[in-house]
Amino acid sequence: MKKILVIGAGLSASTLIKYLLDNSTQFDWKITIGDLDPDLAMRKVDGHPNGSSILFDAFDKNQCWEEISKADLVISLLPASMHYLIAEDCVKQGKPMVTASYVSKEIKNLDEEARKAGVILLNEIGVDPGIDHMSAMRVIDEIKGFGGKLTAFRSFTGGLVAPKHDNNPWNYKFTWAPRNVVLAGQGTAQIIINGMYKYIPYHKLFSRTQRINVLDYGEFEAYLNRDSLKYRSIYGLDDIPTMVRGTLRRPGYSKTWNVLVQLGATDDTYTLEDSENMSYRDFIETFLRFQPKKTVEQNLAAYAGIDEDSAAMYRLRWLGLFDPKKKIELKNATPAQILQKLLEEKWKFETDDRDMIVMQHQFGFEENGVKEKILSSMVVEGDDPVHTAMSKTVGLPAAIASKLILTGEIKLTGVQIPTVKEIYEPVLDELEKYGIKFIEEKIETEDFLNY
Repeated sequence: MKKILVIGAGLSASTLIKYLLDNSTQFDWKITIGDLDPDLAMRKVDGHPNGSSILFDAFDKNQCWEEISKADLVISLLPASMHYLIAEDCVKQGKPMVTASYVSKEIKNLDEEARKAGVILLNEIGVDPGIDHMSAMRVIDEIKGFGGKLTAFRSFTGGLVAPKHDNNPWNYKFTWAPRNVVLAGQGTAQIIINGMYKYIPYHKLFSRTQRINVLDYGEFEAYLNRDSLKYRSIYGLDDIPTMVRGTLRRPGYSKTWNVLVQLGATDDTYTLEDSENMSYRDFIETFLRFQPKKTVEQNLAAYAGIDEDSAAMYRLRWLGLFDPKKKIELKNATPAQILQKLLEEKWKFETDDRDMIVMQHQFGFEENGVKEKILSSMVVEGDDPVHTAMSKTVGLPAAIASKLILTGEIKLTGVQIPTVKEIYEPVLDELEKYGIKFIEEKIETEDFLNY
């Protein structure tokens, strides 16, 4: 019998836990779900005979050591900064660990020790990062395999609301952490286009978007992620002339969001005096020049260089940003916190809603002197409020990889991400059984997006 310890029972854990329990009898597993909320963990077990739930505190060193000692494999679904607390004990006790988060410096420093202990610390095995790595590497390795030379790679991912539930003018609802959405893109985006490095500062990011089409789901727009350059070495493409990664939204989102960026409403570095007594109209007016003969709407439209009757202004009005009666009721709040509070009300994901993950890779390559392009696209919609697209695409890769480690099909040790065939091939193959698959299209045109 193998024992699996799952730490964290939040939304992204739902599909992972179901997969483990569904396969527990076949593989003779016992699964323990640990969370600070033991009732939540118990609900995720849902009475399954091979599952149990416990109150788990990652900061309780004695409990961490004891529970890890009982496990044959640990899956950490804690916040990213907390994985190290678990990983250190896993290495010392010779227990493999799986997580969907990016490799932190602290985890990376455990590589040599993990190799000596003969255990794997598998990271970035979710959706982005995770499925993006695996699906990209499968095509990259195929192109290299038949002698093709990669000249361009672009990758775009978005967590959105499914079309049937897309019923607001932003075409967007929160399907993941609201704070991360409000602060998205802050910093400088770094890409390389045709051998030339490009650096796009935050205040220009949402005005430098491009449109792409994904399968039968129509048109999307992409804005750049912070650092695309590091993926050259991750994917073994150090000399590639073009490398771009971006985030997908529906058309019009970025132009309107850019108004908020230019205004300063996404700033999280200072607090506003008397913010709790402000209305949202007051909030907007604090950023604008004093012009008593103009309304706040007129003043903002002029400031942003848009028409007062434009679609962008309609989206801002729809949010309630010009409401003189609606109080903020947040004390000592930053602009970003004030905006987030309003967005959580207006972009709320209702229980009847379904989410959607959209991903597309664009590969440019040369084969026998001929320039070619491949589009590799995936769209996954959520099943219900529990088994969302996000939960499925984060949880299933981690769960499948955990199974492969326990059955000995993945024999790697040390700190790993799923860019090697030993991991990505079997995980992607099984994901297809759950409807998570990529459709590849070969395009004759040599044209690529430019930023």
